[in-house]
Amino acid sequence: MADTADTPTPMGGKSGDNRPALALHVPEPRSRPGDPVNFADVTMTEPGSQPRPDESTKPEEMKDLAYDLVRVLGDDNKAHGPWDPKLDPDTLRTMLGHMAMVRAFDERMFRGQRQGKTSFYMKCTGEEATSVASSMALASDDMVFPSYRQQGILIARGYPLIEMINQIYSNKGDKLKGRQLPIMYSSREHSFFSISGNLATQTPQAVGWAMASAIKGDSRIAATWVGEGSTAEGDFHSACTFATVYNAPVILNVINNQWAISSFSGFAGGERTTFAARGLGYGIASLRVDGNDALACFAAQRWAANRARANHGPSLIEYFTYRAEGHSTSDDPSGYRSAQEREEWPLGDPVMRLKNHLIAIGEWDEDRQAVMDKACADEVKATTKEAEKNGILGHGLHHPFHTMFEDVFEELPWHLKEQADQATRERKIKWPDHHPKDGAGK
Repeated sequence: MADTADTPTPMGGKSGDNRPALALHVPEPRSRPGDPVNFADVTMTEPGSQPRPDESTKPEEMKDLAYDLVRVLGDDNKAHGPWDPKLDPDTLRTMLGHMAMVRAFDERMFRGQRQGKTSFYMKCTGEEATSVASSMALASDDMVFPSYRQQGILIARGYPLIEMINQIYSNKGDKLKGRQLPIMYSSREHSFFSISGNLATQTPQAVGWAMASAIKGDSRIAATWVGEGSTAEGDFHSACTFATVYNAPVILNVINNQWAISSFSGFAGGERTTFAARGLGYGIASLRVDGNDALACFAAQRWAANRARANHGPSLIEYFTYRAEGHSTSDDPSGYRSAQEREEWPLGDPVMRLKNHLIAIGEWDEDRQAVMDKACADEVKATTKEAEKNGILGHGLHHPFHTMFEDVFEELPWHLKEQADQATRERKIKWPDHHPKDGAGK
């Protein structure tokens, strides 16, 4: 007689086995298209109720802050508690102006992509505070290693808008010579490291740069930004290991905007714990912050920067925010999330909250906000028209063809010289100098 003890059963176990069958858990978002919005699991802690530890505090003594939510701005639009950075009104107005400019810039560039002027764009609507406010808390020469949604850092640091637009259009004015995907900027002069399309690579780079700064006895620290989905990448965990082992003066900013393209944060581990808690296992001081509260974003970044500068080690900050629009111009969020999520996000809009705070303390009003918004829109519009003189997508205004062989080797090897000469000759035969397609590449 055949032995049936090892015969699989339809339940997945074995015949005669009374142990319960295993079941695989597949994360599901709070709501799908057509569902009512459900933010029941978003804990709204009281603004000002979170303690602000000394910047030298050991990570294990402040672990509750990795699960709580550091908040400053209350429902009354006033600042509360020990995390209030007590910024003067001029600084707050400057911060609001940068955030308004980011939003105006995003709107114009999004429209340009829809008009076929560029191939790609990514907005940061709803996340402006995580880049503008946090970068304003750093020194202007601290090195930043951004992801692809931190255009606010460049704007806050005074990078010319026309240079950003030239890069987006990949035209003849693009300082990166068309070699980077649109929105992947780089500026050594503004201590802004080149953005990479490979997710999380910037995190070990930031840690390595910070280690080098410490080895040299310099005073500059590093800060990097990464999405919550990218914290599942091995590069992120390697960065955490090196940061804690070598006490690197670095800040790891995790932007938890709830969605990694169409995958919600649960696929990166967000169902089990907070993303700030990931730092605890490495011995990194970790904070979880209201990412739509500009004052809380500034305060947390300043705390971490002071900690790094005093040689107390790295910090990890999770900015709990919401990606109000699509992942990029290639994405339609209505296909995977409730259409009402943006309006019902419980932490509100960062620009509106900062504006309302300034109004509440008597330092702003709706009329001045309207003037600011129009001025930002007009400046972006005028700058865009100026940049378009350098070319837009498909109009042939680009860098000379031979530049594809430049900027890699200090001295071009012989075989590449031959290739460059051959390619240039063939191009001239195909497109003589008078051919309109040659444009700036004559």
